[in-house]
Amino acid sequence: MNKIALAFDLGGTELRAALVDDGGKLLAFASVPTRARDGPNAVIEQIAMLAEKTCSEVPDANPLGVGIGAPGPLDPVLGILTAPPTLSGWREVPLARLLQERLKLPVRLENDANAAALGEWRFGAGRGAASLVFVTVSTGIGGGVISDGRIMHGRRGLAGEIGHMTITSEGERCLCGAVGCFEAVASGTALGRRATALTKPGDGSALRTLSDDGEVTGRHVVEAARAGDEAALALIEREARWLGIGFTNLLHLYSPDMIVMGGGISHGHDLLRDRIEATMRERAMPAYRDVPVVPAQLARHAGLIGAASLIFLS
Repeated sequence: MNKIALAFDLGGTELRAALVDDGGKLLAFASVPTRARDGPNAVIEQIAMLAEKTCSEVPDANPLGVGIGAPGPLDPVLGILTAPPTLSGWREVPLARLLQERLKLPVRLENDANAAALGEWRFGAGRGAASLVFVTVSTGIGGGVISDGRIMHGRRGLAGEIGHMTITSEGERCLCGAVGCFEAVASGTALGRRATALTKPGDGSALRTLSDDGEVTGRHVVEAARAGDEAALALIEREARWLGIGFTNLLHLYSPDMIVMGGGISHGHDLLRDRIEATMRERAMPAYRDVPVVPAQLARHAGLIGAASLIFLS
């Protein structure tokens, strides 16, 4: 039997678990709503329950350890969740130690975006590359950097917060408090906000029809653009330009072999690609212009597969 590891993806709303083998295959999967508001001990009990459930589905399961991807900021060396905004009230929680005591297995903790980057590098779109930047474009913008085959952690594991690099001096204020963050202008939330401002409830537009006259989301924009709606296509054009500007910065900062784009907005990669690439050719120095932007392949399981890989590579 292949080596296997327990993997967890700890989110503010959902806790996901899997048994993963060293070929990147999910052998068992389960998820529950995260009891984040009830504190770390309640979530640790949820993790223990999911560990038992997933292991029961695989005869003779004997995981080597536990890998967990969690929202940052966190310290992957000390295994401490510092103060993640999506886990209200969690401050300086030694999650790796607490889980190791509860599950009696070695535990590795990693930023969830870094875990997804590792998953895509080992088993997804980045397989065979020496370096890549993984960018998730969804509610916000997150990322992870693989450089020369290793996760780039930086001081206290805080590297790769690419959503908060400043790319303009204008626009909506970011949730972090700054103006002009990549996330504030190019996330799925920002795309949906522009679409909502452009339309009105009951106006008969494709965007409002898809949203049932509610708030328009980035996914609605992608869906309408795919159907040929002119307003949605214009929004996609603007979105792609912002992404191209941000991606150009990543080329100059990290010089990766590729940029891997994940998250909900990546489902519109084919619609975004031409303008992203044109913007990067326009703005990047010549030596960087041949770096491709490719869609992620592992979808929502990238983080679980990457979390398991923390155990296989340790």
